Amino acid sequence: MRHLLNTLFILTEDAYLSLQNENVVVWQGEEKLGQVPLQTLENIVTFSYKGASPALMGACADRGIGLAFCTPHGRFLARVSGESRGNVLLRRRQYRLADGEAERCSFARDFITGKLHNSRVLLARALRDHRMSIDEKAVSEAVQEMAGSIREARQAKDADNLRGIEGNAAHAYFSVFGELILQDKEHFAFHGRVKRPPDSPVNALLSFAYTMLAHDCASALESVGLDAYVGFLHTDRAGRTSLALDLMEELRSIFADRFVLTLINNRIIRASDFETQEDGAVLLTQDGRKKFLSAWQEKKRETITHPFLEEKLAWGLVPYTQSLLLARTIRGDLSEYPAFLWK
Repeated sequence: MRHLLNTLFILTEDAYLSLQNENVVVWQGEEKLGQVPLQTLENIVTFSYKGASPALMGACADRGIGLAFCTPHGRFLARVSGESRGNVLLRRRQYRLADGEAERCSFARDFITGKLHNSRVLLARALRDHRMSIDEKAVSEAVQEMAGSIREARQAKDADNLRGIEGNAAHAYFSVFGELILQDKEHFAFHGRVKRPPDSPVNALLSFAYTMLAHDCASALESVGLDAYVGFLHTDRAGRTSLALDLMEELRSIFADRFVLTLINNRIIRASDFETQEDGAVLLTQDGRKKFLSAWQEKKRETITHPFLEEKLAWGLVPYTQSLLLARTIRGDLSEYPAFLWK
């Protein structure tokens, strides 16, 4: 269990939550793992399949404490929220901001600045750690171009301008992404980002990683009471979790892209884990997906120090902490959304 931003995270898969003397008590079988005073909490997010007692759910609803249930793998299931401070006020505020051009641009600018910063950090680390194994000149030029794009993004006045800046930066980034692949370059050659359908093993891995990350971000947003379908950068489209796509922008390179590079460079995924469809699409085999998902869950358990909160937490909780920070910004508790800026 972790206590961050007045939110209690329950990470033990077989934990059960109950109410005892105005405390949330976390049980694993007959063993008490811990307890937290209910009055200190704004939200509870549990990744346990055992759930919570009706008494605790009722107490949370009565006190306006959000109680979100997710599967151990992070899929959002349901949320209990109180009558006096339900999701409606937060979501109405979200919708009003999403309809305002200046407000939308402000949030979009933070998301894109975070994305460009983290992409630049990934390339800069490759220069530092693998200078002799990569095209130093090409990667250095991309790092410099990304730095210029960050400065431009911070000054952008509208979403269309931001999208143009982001598009140019993405071209520079992916033009040298293949340099970061250090093993089996013959089978894992990368010549550019192709989405639908993925035309190579690297693009197949990137697409699958982005799908998983978008799913985790959507679950995190729903767990804090935000509408994952109404974004600031990505426009509304039926069936698209636009806000989740916004939120994942800052996490693409440092979580998904780094993860894909680890799979390849550490030989966790091999050429035999892919198959080519009749239409030319390259996809992971069933065994390949199993390897991917197993490593994905391991990655989410790795501990990092959050750059804004300066607290240790698992990688898998980053979408949830960012969702909480975004909700606080939308409410007006924070003057600007603190994007996740990797160091």
